[in-house]
Amino acid sequence: MAERMSVLFDASKCTACQACSIACKQWNSLPAEKTTLTSSYQTHDNLTPKTWTFITFKEVWDQSKMEWLFFKQQCMHCGEAACQKSCNYDAISHTDKGFVVIDHDKCIGCGYCVTNCTFHVPRVDPKTHKAYKCTGCPERVSNGLKPACVQTCQPEALVYGTRDEIMTMAKKRFEQIRSVHPEAVLYDAPKLDGINFTYILLRKPEVYHLPNDPAVPMSVDVWKDLVRPFGGVAIAGALLATTVGFIKTRGQKADHHSASPKDRGVSKDE
Repeated sequence: MAERMSVLFDASKCTACQACSIACKQWNSLPAEKTTLTSSYQTHDNLTPKTWTFITFKEVWDQSKMEWLFFKQQCMHCGEAACQKSCNYDAISHTDKGFVVIDHDKCIGCGYCVTNCTFHVPRVDPKTHKAYKCTGCPERVSNGLKPACVQTCQPEALVYGTRDEIMTMAKKRFEQIRSVHPEAVLYDAPKLDGINFTYILLRKPEVYHLPNDPAVPMSVDVWKDLVRPFGGVAIAGALLATTVGFIKTRGQKADHHSASPKDRGVSKDE
């Protein structure tokens, strides 16, 4: 794999202009969708097969002062991705830059990635029966360009670089803003081998509806590491046992019917 790349979202710099969402739609040729205000100025309630990123708005009041909390919603591109581990058709993989992508030639729209994603990100299109989400713009980054959302962000709330560069920058910036935002959190999900969209949040994760300590669900680990690898063997063994049992039963019945009444322990008059 080539050097792992990442994006940093700094919530303290975000102005919620939504340029990242527009750039994503433009670059990926995603159509506009009819929306309504869900709260304040937020126009999307959730991700869809045609909307891969948007900014959420949350108003918080502290000491009679209102503060906006903005959050960029999209795929986190986990180092250890539950969606990839749960996919039965190997349709989900990591690019050589570390971003998680879906191969739509292999995807059958089963929805396992939707159900098992740690952050509930992928969405299945009911018309195409394929799952969709942010791709990390592999055709851009493989040619030395920034992801479309990062390229368009004017206040530099989004920064792109190598994993080491981003984490060094994130830690430094986090220390700078803690005096102003004492509840700030550097959100990187170490149990998922890090997320390639790392966040500096101004409040605890639950305020943004994020899990505190995200990890691959245990059910996915059991399925991928135990049941699935040996599933074929187990099924074949069960079928073999059933077949052998059927043959033995048939043989016993045949012997029973072919035996003489005396052999069967019954009288001729029975």
